[in-house]
Amino acid sequence: MADVMILAAGLGTRMKSRRAKVLHLLAGKPLIAYAIRTALSILPESLITVVGHDADNVEKAVRDEVTRSREPETPLSFALQTERHGTGHAVMAATEFLKKIKGPLVIIAGDGPLLKGETLKALIEDHQLGKNAATMLTTIMEDPTGYGRIVRDDAGQFLKSVEQRDADPDELAIKEAAVSIYCFEVGPLMDALNELKDDNAQREYYLTDVPGILRTRGLRVGLHPHSDSSELAGVNSRIELAALEKLLRERKLKEAMLGGVTIIDPASTYIDQEVVIGQDTLLHPQVIIEGDSSIGRGCVISSWTRLKNVVIEDEVQIRNSCVIEDSIIRKGASIGPFSRLRANAEIGEGAAIGNFVEVKKSKIGRKTKASHLSYLGDATLGERVNIGAGTVTCNYDGVRKNETIIEDEVKIGSDTMLVAPVRVGRGSVTGAGAVVTKDVPPDSLAVGVPAVIKKKVR
Repeated sequence: MADVMILAAGLGTRMKSRRAKVLHLLAGKPLIAYAIRTALSILPESLITVVGHDADNVEKAVRDEVTRSREPETPLSFALQTERHGTGHAVMAATEFLKKIKGPLVIIAGDGPLLKGETLKALIEDHQLGKNAATMLTTIMEDPTGYGRIVRDDAGQFLKSVEQRDADPDELAIKEAAVSIYCFEVGPLMDALNELKDDNAQREYYLTDVPGILRTRGLRVGLHPHSDSSELAGVNSRIELAALEKLLRERKLKEAMLGGVTIIDPASTYIDQEVVIGQDTLLHPQVIIEGDSSIGRGCVISSWTRLKNVVIEDEVQIRNSCVIEDSIIRKGASIGPFSRLRANAEIGEGAAIGNFVEVKKSKIGRKTKASHLSYLGDATLGERVNIGAGTVTCNYDGVRKNETIIEDEVKIGSDTMLVAPVRVGRGSVTGAGAVVTKDVPPDSLAVGVPAVIKKKVR
């Protein structure tokens, strides 16, 4: 098909941020992730990303998205633009990679999240059918402020592209905009890059000048008009970022509802792009679901709950005001209200985690209950365990985290402190206020401070 280059070196001065513009999040994903996903959708021969500001983090975001897209076979290259002197200069930074390309090269910006792969395919097809040296994607905008203008000759053919700061009043009145999306033959592109000059208002080397250079050499330059200008919108400010966030959120909510999810108040519900939700799940107002989250069928997610990077199986009930991150909740479990789960917590089938209970890096067994005011950290709980109110797994000894193991059918009395590392054997019971510092054998009663074994309970 073609090779693809993504320009992602800019800081984005209008974002007023120290973070690279392409790393700003949109609907839970960095902007660059959308460009990567679009590029991969056309199955490119290779993918080149030009990085600059915050290069290491941009490169990581690119690699993460390629992995997530399950396209690890796509050859990746990263060109470093150490000093930023315009889009033409950015392409120059990738010269060593350009020399290896034999077919057409598509160049896109890293901040165009709505661009579709079908649009790039149509651009490439038009470029090849026209036997062009360069083809520019253009669109008509009612307000093209901030974009370069396309100037055509009397026959309607490409004459030149003019950046807004360099345009005269007649050129500023033109509605056809250049949107920084191109298809080039690499040989002519590299020759033209050597002729770029920075004699313009911004003292930069513009990639938009390359098609004009090619035309003066007698080479064919095509224009590929696109009817939907909204698809080609870039992000240049936090205001534009927020507008696109609203658009994508509305699309995602509509997609979920058409798929059988009940959303009581879409205006107050936030769902990131990668979230998957099963049929007949009910979302109450003020629910936020972020990251790579998967919600099963027939679940109820109550108000003021925030979920991030979770796997929730079918028929789970999440009551009001829960915060759950990086965790798994098995079928039929109930959580909350006011529960916090984090750091790879796993809640077993039919288990119940209740009011003001925090579970961290712990596995909770089937039909186990922790209903009130407890902390379960670095612990493994078996099946049908009952955790009394105020229980704490004291997992930190001042140097390292230690594990608590509670076997099946144990009853932990209220206000029990389990000083890890410690194991409570199957069927045992601890008395209220016990401080357990040593292992408790199966079927035993442990009471006191420190706890001692009083008798067998079976």
